[in-house]
Amino acid sequence: MTTNISEINQYDNLGLIAKQLVDGFITGLHKSPYHGFSVEFAEHKLYNFGESTRHIDWKVFSRTDRLYTKQYEEETNLRCRILVDNSGSMHYPKPDKDKLRFSVFAAAALSYLLTRQRDVVGLSVFSDKIESETDLRSTKSHLNTILTKLSELHESEPGKQTDISSVLHEMADKIHKRSLVVIFSDMFQNSNQEDLLNALQHLKHNKHEVIIFHVSDYSSELNFEFEDRPYKFIDLETNESIKVNPHDVKGLYREEMARFYQDLKIKCGMMKVDFVPVNTNDSFDKILGAYLIKRKKMR
Repeated sequence: MTTNISEINQYDNLGLIAKQLVDGFITGLHKSPYHGFSVEFAEHKLYNFGESTRHIDWKVFSRTDRLYTKQYEEETNLRCRILVDNSGSMHYPKPDKDKLRFSVFAAAALSYLLTRQRDVVGLSVFSDKIESETDLRSTKSHLNTILTKLSELHESEPGKQTDISSVLHEMADKIHKRSLVVIFSDMFQNSNQEDLLNALQHLKHNKHEVIIFHVSDYSSELNFEFEDRPYKFIDLETNESIKVNPHDVKGLYREEMARFYQDLKIKCGMMKVDFVPVNTNDSFDKILGAYLIKRKKMR
């Protein structure tokens, strides 16, 4: 079963990919045919004749030749707003394995899982402003709308700059009911980190829960693993460029990135914002697992 981006060779059927990712994830959580996926239903029990057949688990019946029904947990009415960063830096490093592509697949799988759980989900795409967004709904037709927007997103042109702070302030003002806000971003922005932390605090002050999936290409962005030869590095958001031999700056670069990374992680922890570092080569199970942990805590 496909679990990470290196195993995905197509892009034209995002709905099918999302389903495969979620089904594979759920299959991994099953310990036996008698135990259900805890966030979808609480447990199985033997079917009593005369009851409705609506919730009979026919897959379990095919394996055990016994009738079990799914006992659903009480509705949680979870509302989730997914934010995907479409700024220039998210189109790095390769067209087929960039941070945006990873975020698109992850957001698609998460949207599919939310809809499957009968929760309400909406999508917002941003760079220096909110570029597009959907309503919050839980229907399959709405899921198709989200998947279509995500599919179109990867065809968008890079080059936009990032202003996460102003976007999060806007989201905090417009989301009126307590929600889970999920952010896919590399967290690079033009304004300083204090502006970002103030925006996150705005969301928390309004009683929202927040997960940041900090998407990076570890080999080049964190470890600066380049050959020992001159390179021309171009900023994908400002088009500024610099010529340098990576060997000359590698040590200093790593120190600065580690400091940026650790400082953001610590301050998010102080605000009770879930900060989840993600490599573009990671399994998508990491995304879905982090979401389920947060969902359980919100009950």
